[in-house]
Amino acid sequence: MIYFLVVNYYSTNLINKLIHSLPSFKNHDYKVVIINNSPDDNSIYDLKNESVLIFNAEKNLGFGGGCNLGIKWISSQDTQGIVWIINPDAYFSENVLDQVQLFFKEHPKISILGTIVHTPTGKVWFAGGCFLPSKGAIITQDLLSNTDADYVDCDWITGCSFIINLANFDECPQFDPAYFLYYEDFDFCRRYANQGHFIAVTKQFGVIHQPSSITNRYVFRKIKNSTYGYLLSLDRYTSKLILNLRLIRLMCHALVLIFVKPQVALGKFAGVLMYWRRSLP
Repeated sequence: MIYFLVVNYYSTNLINKLIHSLPSFKNHDYKVVIINNSPDDNSIYDLKNESVLIFNAEKNLGFGGGCNLGIKWISSQDTQGIVWIINPDAYFSENVLDQVQLFFKEHPKISILGTIVHTPTGKVWFAGGCFLPSKGAIITQDLLSNTDADYVDCDWITGCSFIINLANFDECPQFDPAYFLYYEDFDFCRRYANQGHFIAVTKQFGVIHQPSSITNRYVFRKIKNSTYGYLLSLDRYTSKLILNLRLIRLMCHALVLIFVKPQVALGKFAGVLMYWRRSLP
C-alpha cells in the first residue's frame, strides 16, 4: 500500500489539485492521509472520501510534527507500507503508482527515496541533496541529469517529495520535533544515514512543484524558521569552528539586508535568537 502523506496549512485548494492528479482510487490501492495543521480550516473536510483520511492536529505542529502524526498512524496500520510525503503545492502529471511499487520490489535496500522535482515550466527544482561538513554547506545538486541509473545515492532529499520504506525500519521513523519548519528533512536523512539506512534519489518518477507558493505568504516566519533550522543542523553535523564562521557570515548578511529587505533581515535575527535560546544551558 502507498500512503500519500500531506500536511495542510490553509491549503485546501492546492491539496484538491494534488488529489485530482492521482488516478482513481477504485482502480489503485492507495490512501491519502492529510494532517490538518490549521484546525479551524473546515474546508479541508470537503476532500474527505473513501481514499482520503483527515486527522486534526490540536495546534500547528509544523511540517515535521505533522508528518510524525501521520507516520505513526500509517505505521500502526501497515508496517510494510510506503509513505510518500508530498507538499500540498505539488502534484502529478502522470500515474506513477505502479512504478513506485515496482521500484521498491527491485531496490528493497533503499529506506529513504527522493524523486526528481520539476517546476510547472519544466525546470528541475530538485534532483539530489549534498552535504559538505567541512564547509557547512547544505546544497542541492543535479545528480540525475547525466545518468540513466535507476537511482543515485545522496546525502539528503527534500521534504517536498520524500518517500519512506517502512519495511526497513525496526521502529517507526520520526522527524525531530526540535525543527518546526525547514531542514527537518536534512536532519531526518542524516540521522538515519548514520544508523546505516540507504538514501537515494530517482528520476524514474517525480512531481511538479510550485516553489514556495505557501511559505512565501509569511516571509518573516519563513526566514526565521529556516535560519534556526540551518544553525541547528550545523550545530549537530559540523564542527564548532564551521558553525561560528557561518553564524558570523549570516549576521553580517542580515545587517546589510536591514535597509533593503527588513523582513528578511529581522527573520534572520529572530532565527539566530531562537537558536541561541535553545543552546543555552
